Amino acid sequence: MVYDILLLTALLFLATALVLPFNGGEAFKSRQILYPLYLLSVSYAFYGWFWVHGGQTLGLKAWKIKLLSDNRQPVTWRQAFIRYVIAIVSWSFLGLGFLWLLFDKNRRSWHDIVSKTGLYIESSNKP
Repeated sequence: MVYDILLLTALLFLATALVLPFNGGEAFKSRQILYPLYLLSVSYAFYGWFWVHGGQTLGLKAWKIKLLSDNRQPVTWRQAFIRYVIAIVSWSFLGLGFLWLLFDKNRRSWHDIVSKTGLYIESSNKP
């Protein structure tokens, strides 16, 4: 996750630089709801593109882990969206959705279960 957060942070800085002129060069205020929605959309595009196109972000690639659907097929955009939204929900519950894999017999988090996806070791496709 650390590798991906570093890349995503750089991307969000660039995304902000692109829209800052439309806000008169001023910082975005907390009441401007479009800006956080824009950043969430950029984040989804980042993760979704990597998940759908090869199943690996930089972090997953470094550890030779691949995201696949439960039937070992590439992830669809719909699954990527569901996974992204439920991952946000998982974080909002103090990471409980991520820690769930410690209790799940198939070692899946909430976003894996709901999106019908999973992380597999690249060489053997084992969960």
